[in-house]
Amino acid sequence: MVFGFFSNTQRLISKYRYGDGRHPCSMLDLTVASMLTGLVSVGVGAPVDLVKIRLQMQTQPVLAENFNLAGNGSVPLRSMGIQSQSFYRGPLHCISTVLQNEGIQGLYRGAGAMILRDIPGYALYFIPYTLFCNWLNPDDNSSPPPCCIWLAGGLAGSISWVTATPSDVVKSRLQADAMHQRKYKGILHCIMQSYRTEGIHAFLQKM
Repeated sequence: MVFGFFSNTQRLISKYRYGDGRHPCSMLDLTVASMLTGLVSVGVGAPVDLVKIRLQMQTQPVLAENFNLAGNGSVPLRSMGIQSQSFYRGPLHCISTVLQNEGIQGLYRGAGAMILRDIPGYALYFIPYTLFCNWLNPDDNSSPPPCCIWLAGGLAGSISWVTATPSDVVKSRLQADAMHQRKYKGILHCIMQSYRTEGIHAFLQKM
């Protein structure tokens, strides 16, 4: 969806500005197309990402409590007879539970942080990707070979995720937060609390 929307947006911009959908895009055109792609991706990706985070994190509070009961964690949890429980039986049950308890806005919790991640993140992906492809394959009359596409995609992905990681940490914390007692009031509160308790390293945990 992302690559298809980006390509079609480039064609629409070229057709609108130059009268030809095949006209090469300028840097401004690439920036607009990539940022629009990031914005659209949030509409589809935010609920999916929230469900993924909730399913991955659903047993964490139980495990944390078990470790506290076990002292320093040296006592095996199974020996204490404490069983962790699952709050969601699967993706569909997670969606229905979130809709029932939090409404449609619950599925888009963390979407603001996701917008802060994806709009600049996709710009910092597609622009380097296009530049690398053009640099590795200077012949405009032929498509880049697969090795050039793989290399350009890998380099562009590295650049994008280095800059997107802090926003992704905030997004993930907001999405996981609403499972139990809510800890963060919003994006700024999450940033301030994370920095106050863990320092700058809190925003680099996924790197």
